[in-house]
Amino acid sequence: MKKVLFLLAMTLTCVVAKAQFGEGKVYLGASLTGLDMNYNGKNGFNIGLEAKAGYFFTDNWMLLSKVSLDHNGSETVSDRLSAGLGLRYYIVQNGLYLGLTGKFLHADHNYNDVMPGMELGYAFFLNRSVTLEPAAYYDHSFRKSDFSTVGFKIGVGIYLFDD
Repeated sequence: MKKVLFLLAMTLTCVVAKAQFGEGKVYLGASLTGLDMNYNGKNGFNIGLEAKAGYFFTDNWMLLSKVSLDHNGSETVSDRLSAGLGLRYYIVQNGLYLGLTGKFLHADHNYNDVMPGMELGYAFFLNRSVTLEPAAYYDHSFRKSDFSTVGFKIGVGIYLFDD
């Protein structure tokens, strides 16, 4: 009896997990970045807000768009605005993901850069569609190494289902 119940529970888990990252789903998210949890050679205290929208074009693969605004306490550096696109792949059905991005960064009133990046995160489902998403990330600047950034962010995601 225990084996039958375990098998039934595992089957239901797989069905529910499959639906979470299935083709045709829409994703909306926001992250709080910085809070002195990142480092680069240019800035001191840093806090940022990032908005994201995505679409699962096939199971476990999401096309993602991002826009973010970062503010820092440095007197010599202005706020930074960036926009970009990326891909996110859900490695396992429980929420572990790997993301690759490319973004355009505008900072210091006249500094522009195109930066590739990567992130590793986890989507903790609080209910069927709302997640808490911590992630570690790295953004690389080919133009000026002071803008290359390693950091941690925490976000909230909403997975919109069509059923």
